[in-house]
Amino acid sequence: MPRWLRAFGAFCYDFVIGDDWRVAVAVVTALAATYGVATVSIPAWWVLPAAVMIVLPWSLWRIVAGDDSRSKGQEQRPRSQPDLNSEL
Repeated sequence: MPRWLRAFGAFCYDFVIGDDWRVAVAVVTALAATYGVATVSIPAWWVLPAAVMIVLPWSLWRIVAGDDSRSKGQEQRPRSQPDLNSEL
């Protein structure tokens, strides 16, 4: 697999999943719910704002309350960044 393709895949994973996979799952669920509501001829404009009003406080509460499972038992280390200029 070419190195640039692997670096692009790592970027996409980090961009979509980010620091919290639970928020990524909530976003995908909200998009699926929006699609589901729209297919039954109900206006679906309100689904994503409602999801944001639920997920954002939930995510912030987890971080403030210390329920961040990423940090339990692990030392936080900075992620290594791929050197994308090495093959240019």
